Amino acid sequence: MSIALFVHLAAAVIWVGGMFFAYVCLRPAAATVLEAPSRLQLWRAAFTRFFPWVWGAVIVLPLSGYWMLFRLGGFADAGIHIHIMHALGIIMILVFLHIYFAPYRRLQRAVDTEDYPTAGRQLNLIRKLVATNLTLGLLVLAAVRLLR
Repeated sequence: MSIALFVHLAAAVIWVGGMFFAYVCLRPAAATVLEAPSRLQLWRAAFTRFFPWVWGAVIVLPLSGYWMLFRLGGFADAGIHIHIMHALGIIMILVFLHIYFAPYRRLQRAVDTEDYPTAGRQLNLIRKLVATNLTLGLLVLAAVRLLR
């Protein structure tokens, strides 16, 4: 059980921590230092490296969560914090899937063809969706810690 909890927490830290770093640190620094084409190329490269880790989290979090949940009796025996974590986690996964298969794909194509206005619009949409997911991730943390 402790290994599953460690894997679960590590996946959450990688995903939510990565979003926090990207949104709060990298985004303002890139906007200050880089011109639009270079900034868009940076984001394309950063997402290319970060998203495989998110895919890992999207797989590991539900698997480890369900494994622990059903070892302890299932949803009927779970506290409200588990139900909130589960619901928000599913929403976060759906938001990520949308990011990955829609605006991120369009961002890649636009950067590759040097269509920077389109790339900028896609990055702005990704920024808003990442802000949403970061907020949801922090709400999960609050729910688990405060409602336990």
